[in-house]
Amino acid sequence: MSSSLKAHISLFLAQVIYALNYSIAKDLMPDHIKPLGLVMLRIIGACILFWTVAAFTKKESLAKGDLQKMMLLAIFGVAVNQAFFIYGLSLTKPINSAIIMISNPIAVMLFTIFVFKEKITTLKITGLAFGVIGALTLLLFKGSFALGSETIAGDLMTLVNSLSWAVFVVMAKPYMIKYHTVTVMKWIFLFGGIYMLPFGLPDLLEVQWQSLSTDTILAMVFVVVATTFLAYLLNTYALKALSSSVVSMYIYFQPFLATIIAVMLGKDEITLIKVVSAMLIISGVYLASRKPQAL
Repeated sequence: MSSSLKAHISLFLAQVIYALNYSIAKDLMPDHIKPLGLVMLRIIGACILFWTVAAFTKKESLAKGDLQKMMLLAIFGVAVNQAFFIYGLSLTKPINSAIIMISNPIAVMLFTIFVFKEKITTLKITGLAFGVIGALTLLLFKGSFALGSETIAGDLMTLVNSLSWAVFVVMAKPYMIKYHTVTVMKWIFLFGGIYMLPFGLPDLLEVQWQSLSTDTILAMVFVVVATTFLAYLLNTYALKALSSSVVSMYIYFQPFLATIIAVMLGKDEITLIKVVSAMLIISGVYLASRKPQAL
């Protein structure tokens, strides 16, 4: 199996996890745990897992100056990204978050153009357009999307999260190529945890663990192990073989996969709109990942 195919499979699996996470994480807040408490739980849990895995892999030393780069990446990839997504999700609707996150691949493409002087290509623009149209069509036909005063704070925080993740995906790629994925992630989560400690620890300490149900505990485990540890691992692993633009394009699969999961659970049904949307999203990712022809 080629490294490119492995990367695509990794990204697809990450999107399945994210599609499940919107509702699971939303249901935890604020009754069981406050938003920043959940962020702290995610970061601490993932940090422990990454450092544990690192203990069983080949030890790597960071080149001079790269530790400082990890400290910077931790701001965008962990602290701001995690805090603004979770807190934003607690203040808005899951569908609002899903639609706003469509801005992420657009931001990634713009950042790669300005930072790495990457050329705009016909295939990338076409693929991006297909993905945007497909995802928006699927989401807007659900009929429950609404921006307003009640959700505006959460919507803006989700947008900050989207832009922060875009910066991380673009800036982290050189280090994902240079080092083992786990090496990068253990340092990023360690620094991210330090940044979030004064904000998230008080909320985490307020959790009444003894009163939590088994389902709630399992939901928290999913958010820590799957949505944080595994999803970060899968996304950053894919950065080794694929461009930042292609990695970010996979976000368009989230509403499609969420729909498929709902259909499997008997909570939704297949319609022509959903089939067309899926075809547009898949075509968009395929076009964006092909070797492009410069304009």
